[in-house]
Amino acid sequence: MPHDALPPDPFAGDPEDPALSLGEPHHDHPPMDEDERTELVSDLSDLAVYQALLEHRGVRGIVVDCGECEEPHYHDWALLRASLEQLLADGRMRPHEPAFDPNPGAYVSWEYCRGYADGVTASESAR
Repeated sequence: MPHDALPPDPFAGDPEDPALSLGEPHHDHPPMDEDERTELVSDLSDLAVYQALLEHRGVRGIVVDCGECEEPHYHDWALLRASLEQLLADGRMRPHEPAFDPNPGAYVSWEYCRGYADGVTASESAR
């Protein structure tokens, strides 16, 4: 799966990679089960719909309130898609840099996207 939106690892294949001294990353979560995979595939499908409906209206992506740092995280469409695809393929997401100086007005929540898509569907059905 393409991870074009994620920057390449500058130390990939480098035997002097400083992260090698840290050992393998420890993950406290079990492998993804079939229900989680199905939900993730559905999220990717929904994301494509949301982008198609909202990108041309100036929406750059989705904002997510982080429960760990209690700060909003701004994800451009391509970065979020690449992260979800990586989660689907590898069972984890590689860390990435936060958006630099994002315009909060250019990002909407997942719930907003869902409501907007539902509104468009209802409007189309009413015709």
